[in-house]
Amino acid sequence: MSVGLIALLDDIAALAKVAAASLDDIAGQAAKAGAKAAGVVIDDAAVTPRYVTGFTAARELPIIGKIAVGSFRNKLLILLPVALALSLLLPQAITPLLMMGGAYLCYEGAEKIYEFVVPHAAHAHEAGLGSIDPGARSFEDQKVASAIKTDFILSAEIMAITLASVSDSGLPTQAVVLAAVGAGITGAVYGVVALIVKADDLGLAMAQAESASPLGGLVRGIGRMLVLGMPYFLKALGVVGTAAMVWVGGGIVLHGLETYGFGGPSHFIHDTARLAARALPAAGGAVEWLVGAAGAGLAGLAIGLAAIPATSYLIAPVWRRLRPGPRGA
Repeated sequence: MSVGLIALLDDIAALAKVAAASLDDIAGQAAKAGAKAAGVVIDDAAVTPRYVTGFTAARELPIIGKIAVGSFRNKLLILLPVALALSLLLPQAITPLLMMGGAYLCYEGAEKIYEFVVPHAAHAHEAGLGSIDPGARSFEDQKVASAIKTDFILSAEIMAITLASVSDSGLPTQAVVLAAVGAGITGAVYGVVALIVKADDLGLAMAQAESASPLGGLVRGIGRMLVLGMPYFLKALGVVGTAAMVWVGGGIVLHGLETYGFGGPSHFIHDTARLAARALPAAGGAVEWLVGAAGAGLAGLAIGLAAIPATSYLIAPVWRRLRPGPRGA
């Protein structure tokens, strides 16, 4: 055996030892990055069930499956290579891209609030933006295309947050953490969405249980609770998702501005939260977090409300001109 081959084998063995020693570190980094993206994940889980509204029970899981496949494709085949290329070639672009994604989250959240307050104006705004996918042939195709488009933005934000969390690590570690977070979050989100969407069907089956035993009565009672409670749960989840959008988006934009030297709004919110915590020392930590989140949420709402007319009168017309296909399609 040649000396070169022995040296190569020694190098491979050393790399294997390093890789084994760093598995725990990678797992820890993936967990921390996933936790930082929790607000976006909550929103993803809250938003998706609305895309199966109006379909028969038999089509719900297939539609969720299509969206999940699109989400895996978004994260692992498109966004992961782009994120690694940015990290390697243009790391200074990560913060602006994060801010753009944060602004989009603010816009989505503000649009939902706008729709609740003035539904007619919100529907007119939405109609003016045009079709998500002009090639979609059916209502189901349009719903899936719309869901995958929204997922792409949320996925980009998740991957950008993850990349920012491991920006000091080497490229292989970044790749493994991004893949782990992307695959783990997608599996978890769409697994939970499938359970949420089918919970009322499960409740109906349980409510119709024919057993006369005490256990059968308990099963029927739980089934009736599921059937009656799921509409309220979905509404509550939607509210949480909207709040998460404006809070997370606002926080990302404020943090980005601070990075570029415009830290006044962020510092004001931080100082206000600290003062509130000192005023209520018994619950200081919770109060500080709530005030900080509320401040970021208000900033996010302001950004989102400003983005609505900007989207209608600037971004959408430019997009229609640049989009391939017939004008006005």
